[in-house]
Amino acid sequence: MRALKLHELTLAERLADRAVDALIDEADLSPKPALVDRRGNGAHDDLHLGLMHASALSLWPMFKEMAEAALEFGEVGLPLREALGRLGREGEQAMLATTGGVNTHRGAIWALGLLTAAAALDSRNVTLNAARLALLDDRFAPRPMSHGAQVARRYGARGAREEAQLGFPSVVQRGLPQLRKSRLQNAGEQNARLDALLAIMTELADTCVLYRAGPEGLRTMQRGAQAVLNAGGSATLAGRRQLHALDTQLLALNASPGGAADLLAACLFIDRLDGAF
Repeated sequence: MRALKLHELTLAERLADRAVDALIDEADLSPKPALVDRRGNGAHDDLHLGLMHASALSLWPMFKEMAEAALEFGEVGLPLREALGRLGREGEQAMLATTGGVNTHRGAIWALGLLTAAAALDSRNVTLNAARLALLDDRFAPRPMSHGAQVARRYGARGAREEAQLGFPSVVQRGLPQLRKSRLQNAGEQNARLDALLAIMTELADTCVLYRAGPEGLRTMQRGAQAVLNAGGSATLAGRRQLHALDTQLLALNASPGGAADLLAACLFIDRLDGAF
């Protein structure tokens, strides 16, 4: 009897799978300081791990359609940028319908949406093409400023839009190098991912933290993350002690580094692209 031939995934479907996998792997990663993980809801009273999973899965059609749009237009330009904006807004509504109105992945829609489309165009120049897309102005985008944008303007910080427009430097210069360094040191995959998150946190002006805890919270996050890495990273006993201290400090400030979490998901997405396409 002939074996049934399984459905061969298209490029758009494979990219959507990787985007959703990155979001779920970021949510599952534990112990993350003051973030939702397998231990609990961190500094959030409206989030939990199951909700993060459901939210991530609800975004799969959006990521697939973004990749398909990139393949259809075939180049960076305003038509593709505005198609991505429309799909992102539709994806956000699907997310909110799934979560009962809770904002679980708005920042990730922006970052991973750009990267998914950019990967469909050319997997060798993902962050460059994502930056070129981010620099284009979507004429149909609503203009009310998000909390992150308001905080970025107030404190002169680099928000999610600027991070993308610069080609995701927190990922390329901090997260990915630390992820690979920790792997080479045999830290184990989960510890390597935690170290990548901490490396992003050391310099990121996380607008989620600024919104919740102001400059004090941001300094606590950056210094605490650096202290973990200085102690040898999350694979060492000294590093784990520093990580526990950072978690305690951020919880006391009600400061959740959601921006860093979104960029970790972007880091994991890009990491999976290497050699895959």
